[in-house]
Amino acid sequence: MPSKRQQELEAQGWTRQSVTDEPRLTELVDTYKELGFEVLLEPFDPDEEEGCTTCMDQDPERYKVIYTRPGSGE
Repeated sequence: MPSKRQQELEAQGWTRQSVTDEPRLTELVDTYKELGFEVLLEPFDPDEEEGCTTCMDQDPERYKVIYTRPGSGE
C-alpha cells in the first residue's frame, strides 16, 4: 500500500519510477530531464517498501526514490 507521502505526490501528478543510488541516480535524473520531465527525489524508507530491501537496509541514506511528471513545456 502506498505511503501517505506517495499518495500526496501522486495526487499532484507525480509518478513513482524507481529506487536507486549513484551513479545510476544521476544518469536517470538526467535522462528524465532530457525527455522533458520534471524530476523529484524523495528519501528512501525501507519500511515503506514492498519486497526485499535487505541490501538497501544497510545504507538507506544513499538511495533515493525517483518521481517524475510531465514538464511544463517551458
